[in-house]
Amino acid sequence: MACIYVVEDDTDIREIEIIALQNSGHQVSDFENGKAFFKKLEEKLPDLAILDIMLPDLDGYEILKRLRANPGTRKIPVIMVTAKTTEIDMIRGLDMGADDYIKKPFSVMELITRVKAVLRRTMEAESSKFITVGEVFLDNERHMVYVNEEAVELTFKEYELLKLLMANAGIVMTREMIMHRVWGTEFEGESRTVDMHIKTLRQKLGSGGTRIKTVRNVGYVME
Repeated sequence: MACIYVVEDDTDIREIEIIALQNSGHQVSDFENGKAFFKKLEEKLPDLAILDIMLPDLDGYEILKRLRANPGTRKIPVIMVTAKTTEIDMIRGLDMGADDYIKKPFSVMELITRVKAVLRRTMEAESSKFITVGEVFLDNERHMVYVNEEAVELTFKEYELLKLLMANAGIVMTREMIMHRVWGTEFEGESRTVDMHIKTLRQKLGSGGTRIKTVRNVGYVME
């Protein structure tokens, strides 16, 4: 499947990540520090990089900064891994261009789900301007949505929310993830804002709205 580079100095955590990713069919290369990671980049670019923030030489933020500053590596999808728990620490990487983050400690299932979501978003963005899930069709070129070939009028946020769910069909998106992706890191509202937008989106989509399922105490998924 995908070629994934893991940069993590904690041997136990790195081993868990490697085994989980390999068992999911991915090709994995691992590194204890940023220097070894950048040396490997000279040979081959990965489909995804998983970066720990606290590293012995370059921290994850500095690695991310260098990746995004280089035209040759700026498009590599990046997931940040952090033991820090404050919101400002967790979203700093997103502000700098990370595609997602995972908080330590994390489960194997969460790791695999986040990796799958980022890889899917990347492939969707590169391969198609159109997304179809059942009777719902999204034309990202014209910024239009159709249900059973009937046009549906959506607000900008409703459209972005639907696009996120459709691009990650079958993958549970947490409210936290939705808020970061749709409203941006500056959004300080409560999660009920997401719930209200989901409610109106379902209503406007009619029969297509039944494809948006609630995952109790977690978030939403489009099936």
